[in-house]
Amino acid sequence: MDNLKRAIEQHHRRLEGLLHDPLQRIAQRLPAAWPDREALDAVLEPAIREIPECTFLYAVNTAGVQLSDNIARTGLLPEYFGRDRSQRPYMKEVVPADGFLLSDAYISLYARRPSITALQLVRDAEGNALGFLGADFDLRNLPDIASLYEETTEWRQIKGDPSIRGAVFQQSRAESVMDREMESVLSILEELFTERGVFQAVLHFSSSRATVWTLDDPYRYRILTHEALSDPDTCLAFPHRDYPENAQIPSHAVRDVLDNFRALRFADETVYLRSASINLFNGMISLTFSCDGSHYMTWADFLDRSIDFWLGSTG
Repeated sequence: MDNLKRAIEQHHRRLEGLLHDPLQRIAQRLPAAWPDREALDAVLEPAIREIPECTFLYAVNTAGVQLSDNIARTGLLPEYFGRDRSQRPYMKEVVPADGFLLSDAYISLYARRPSITALQLVRDAEGNALGFLGADFDLRNLPDIASLYEETTEWRQIKGDPSIRGAVFQQSRAESVMDREMESVLSILEELFTERGVFQAVLHFSSSRATVWTLDDPYRYRILTHEALSDPDTCLAFPHRDYPENAQIPSHAVRDVLDNFRALRFADETVYLRSASINLFNGMISLTFSCDGSHYMTWADFLDRSIDFWLGSTG
């Protein structure tokens, strides 16, 4: 399981812990009102205040047909009475033995927003299933109970456009302006990374440009054209900054990474490097080749591989 999925599951479990008991308490009040529309509304209308984050409360029978109005914090929405919810994503999931289900997130029909639904099984006094109490939540209204997940550093290969891969052997590398000025370009980029506060860059070799992010202004990128990338005066537009102590890529390895980019750009006229990126803080490198295959890996993994390896692994 990757870090993104692990973070989603952890957040999901925390939400279950917050919502399970309040919905169970509300569901216990519903059998006496079942299946009368007005009686169900009378129970649910004050109950929604017990779950401040809830967008809608409602009751559905076991077939997924709505028996109550939608209960919003602003009042009743009668147009939802009788709605068939049986084909909605949350109605197709398997309800656990305890009768409580927190669905996977989905896009709501009402607001076209990422949403999530909790279902609590409603039983009569003999234990027979009557239907479900449903509670819809807009993701933006849920409590913020999770921290940002850490991106994985595992090697990943992602295939691109099949039409590009299928025609790769019918093309060849066209020399770009950056190709002709490569030595100057790499020296300037090394200076920007190690002495001038650039911590991330995406290098577009085929279109002769780079997009860079700096320590002084990390929320906005800057585009350097081939003229800027081949002119040492460009360095003067970036103030001197010490190399960040918490960078994952050591300063002495930056030039090695850039030199390997050059080698992959020129190694083969058919399968060649089209673009690449470096991020000093997560230590990651990305490569996109002429076949539209992309790779993501740590800088150490990248430097450990030979050129021959890359030419055989770009699909």
